[in-house]
Amino acid sequence: MKTINSENLEVLYEDNHLIAINKRPGDLVQGDKTGDVPLSEVVKAYIKEKYNKPGNVFLGVVHRLDRPTSGVLLFAKTSKALSRLNKLFAEGKTKKTYWAMVKKPPTKTSDTLVHWLVRNQKQNKSYAHPKEVENSKKAILEYRVIKKLDSYSLLEIDLKTGRHHQIRAQLAAVGAHIKGDLKYGADRSNQDGSIHLHARKLELVHPVKNEPLGIDAQTPNDPLWNACD
Repeated sequence: MKTINSENLEVLYEDNHLIAINKRPGDLVQGDKTGDVPLSEVVKAYIKEKYNKPGNVFLGVVHRLDRPTSGVLLFAKTSKALSRLNKLFAEGKTKKTYWAMVKKPPTKTSDTLVHWLVRNQKQNKSYAHPKEVENSKKAILEYRVIKKLDSYSLLEIDLKTGRHHQIRAQLAAVGAHIKGDLKYGADRSNQDGSIHLHARKLELVHPVKNEPLGIDAQTPNDPLWNACD
């Protein structure tokens, strides 16, 4: 069983209502069949220890990042914040910016991709279709190439919808496979099991204070990411 020490948490933002962390690749957001300790429990332990809270700590999971992905992950510390955040996310009133490192960039330096995704629960994978098919959900993202390295290109992605494995499936559909993402067609995995997909920034209106909030997360420490940050 993998355990995560709360001392290793990189807290990006915290107030009475919210806490945002920089998720490391490989960390699990919520519990699953692996039995690994999820970040939701680690953050609870951090809050309990920091504020010397007796009893159970409330923590609401607002959104998720795939296990091999890194970056901004936001939790609610109160039920009021959770219900309001759920509404903001459901109504698409958040702006999510991702960075993706791809071996072969798309043909255009910037574009809007529209696909219809079908999720296969057994495979834990989504398949992108150019036209609407049965049981599909529309997926939209905008990308632009912001840096070219010797063997890879860095894309900045503005996510317009929040579908399962959306960025991974849509980029794979146009031949721009994310580095390390074997599930979606990369030629090899990363040694640490990560993929080069990072939730770089989350922007929203604070659910309680009603003021703009932008939370940035530095990319993981590896040579490729370091060449871009």
